[in-house]
Amino acid sequence: MLDVFDLRDDLVSGYSLFSRSFTRIAASDIKDRIDGEYQKGRYWPEPLIQINPNYKRVDNIQNLVKQGLLHPVCADIFQVGKTAGKPAPLHLYTHQLEAITAAKEDKSYVVTTGTGSGKSLSFFIPIVDQILKSKEKDPTPRTRAIVIYPMNALANSQLEELNKFLHGYAADKKPFTVERYTGQDETADGKYPVTLGCARKVGEIMKYLDEGEKPQIRYGFYM
Repeated sequence: MLDVFDLRDDLVSGYSLFSRSFTRIAASDIKDRIDGEYQKGRYWPEPLIQINPNYKRVDNIQNLVKQGLLHPVCADIFQVGKTAGKPAPLHLYTHQLEAITAAKEDKSYVVTTGTGSGKSLSFFIPIVDQILKSKEKDPTPRTRAIVIYPMNALANSQLEELNKFLHGYAADKKPFTVERYTGQDETADGKYPVTLGCARKVGEIMKYLDEGEKPQIRYGFYM
């Protein structure tokens, strides 16, 4: 495996050869000047080194269930390593616990942390918790949450992550259901390429979709 700096040098060297492969400079003075500019690294920046913060872990889902802060089924849903057959408790960062606490108190909140810090779970855990509790009071199938993303790629990746937590459940035994509705999807009759591209159509599209499947969580792409 290449050292990261060796990898960078190989990448720059390859790009340098590629970018000069389209022309052959006959004038030696011009060629020397251009070669000199390439050697000085004029066309690419120096390596950027950054340190990602190590977010503090403060608790896990299973303890919150024992404390009565989350629905009991959350302890089984929110485990890591399910797909590998090695389920383990899901530990929470400080901002995730604060988000769950805010949701428990019915407060609005915004999470702004770095990439890979578990921002999505900061609202998915409260959403799933509320779905489980509301289904106990009224099990009528219906959509209970709508999540809207600015990009299809985000909707797709988050759907994959949620499905990891549903791993191991039989199709008819899942504690909650989730479906994606974006411009990549069409209804059976092709009536709607279901993209939430216009706010005035949201209600119309949701009404149409409610005539068929009723997942508890819907994913959408909003432009």
